[in-house]
Amino acid sequence: MKRNSSLNLLLVTILLITSSCKREELRYRQPNIVFILADDLGYAELGAYGQQKIETPNIDGLASNGIRFTDFYCGSPVCAPSRGVLLTGKHSGHAYVRINDEMGATKKNWDFREVIKDPGLEGQRPIPDTIVTIGELMQQAGYRTACVGKWGLGGPLTEGHPNKQGFDLFYGDMCQRQGHNYYNLHLWKNDQQVLLDNEYTPVWTPLDKGSDPHDPASYEKYTSNEYAPDLMLDESLRFIEQNKENPFFLYFAPILPHAPLQVPAGSEFLSYYEELFGEEEPYLGQKGYFPNRTPHATYAAMVSYLDMQVGKLIEKLKQEGLYENTVIMFTSDNGPTFNGGTDSPFFDSAKPFKSEWGWGKGFLREGGIRVPLIVSWPGVVAPGTQTGHPFAFWDVMPTLNEIAGLKNKVDTDGTSFLPTLKGEEQKQKEFLYWEFPMKAYSGQQAVRMGNWKGYRSEMNEGNLTIQLFNLKTDPQEQVDLAAEHPEIVQQIEGIMKKEHVRSEVHPFPAID
Repeated sequence: MKRNSSLNLLLVTILLITSSCKREELRYRQPNIVFILADDLGYAELGAYGQQKIETPNIDGLASNGIRFTDFYCGSPVCAPSRGVLLTGKHSGHAYVRINDEMGATKKNWDFREVIKDPGLEGQRPIPDTIVTIGELMQQAGYRTACVGKWGLGGPLTEGHPNKQGFDLFYGDMCQRQGHNYYNLHLWKNDQQVLLDNEYTPVWTPLDKGSDPHDPASYEKYTSNEYAPDLMLDESLRFIEQNKENPFFLYFAPILPHAPLQVPAGSEFLSYYEELFGEEEPYLGQKGYFPNRTPHATYAAMVSYLDMQVGKLIEKLKQEGLYENTVIMFTSDNGPTFNGGTDSPFFDSAKPFKSEWGWGKGFLREGGIRVPLIVSWPGVVAPGTQTGHPFAFWDVMPTLNEIAGLKNKVDTDGTSFLPTLKGEEQKQKEFLYWEFPMKAYSGQQAVRMGNWKGYRSEMNEGNLTIQLFNLKTDPQEQVDLAAEHPEIVQQIEGIMKKEHVRSEVHPFPAID
């Protein structure tokens, strides 16, 4: 009996020593990095940024445990170019992808049954394999890398494939068009199609003729069996579990809360918001995408669904003993949208900025490019802090490069904001620059320099006049001060000229 007690004591001692060694090893290894990129989430659609109608307790908790950036900007006001800026560290005057380039998408590209037969119909303009991405940098640093969610920078048969751009694992929608139905027919796992058990409903299918828009049964065809965001989250949780012994970089890019308005039937979030908001006027598809019986409740439910997914990622990291050594960054690819029944003004989605058409997604106004950034890093980032230093997507690459411990100099337009995360003195950026030549949005340029914002619009129609706004006193960009400060306008014009490099694939005739 005494011998058994001694043996048990020895085993317990060994386990304690082993556990202690593992904790020490985890403490000194490179931190894991989880970068979460929401889709079309507005600056003020989180409780931590002032949202009053939608509840986001998990993301708000992330802000309470970390740092909140008040003056952070995306790479571009629409999806693909913004993601390209993020992943390559080049602002839109130097980036390869500068617009949502569908490369001649036709009716056939939008028929998702045809796309399954011919993967060559999928994808936007691919980034060349010669361009170094964040994924490739993380691989150089010894990280296992994954991109889960929406890609948008090249189809499955191109050099823009995520597996060729630094990601050991890809799972999700390689083509942006596929994300226009949350009950799609397939996803991709690396180079393999993953067929889903869903009924096919073409994008923009209207209600059946003569159906009652107030009857829930009229909308049954807009939901099916497998909800893509659920599958994407499950794959992310698996990646964390399978790579817990090694440092990993998870780029989690869910399609939430981008239109169309779709949540699983019977969602507790949907029921909650339907009761909270009461009777609504149905959205009948006037601004594209699928109709929806309770558009406000559904959109709020989608944001809360995203928040729930963030909570599950955090919970998984804690379960695996990884949370204390993980950097979590949460942001959005651009400002809130104007279509699909989302109704940004109802939620005041970009407060204090304007968010309706012309001011949110698609435009270089503050509502279109100012986005939330929350960073949590236990033991490094002081909980409950915030910073007003202006940063943008192209600053993420040098920051992650430094966090990963790489000493190499990266070819980027960005500046590492690691000093800000550590609470140290941060070098001030002289300016931030954007350009957006996309025809559907008339061609735009913008510069932020201190509190000054210079903005040009309708450039494709020949307008080169620069408007000037003081963001400190006029965050909604209503009072043009250009005539009062010609010297500031001249400086901004010089930046616009200097930072634009002609693109062979996305020319900008107004300034080339």
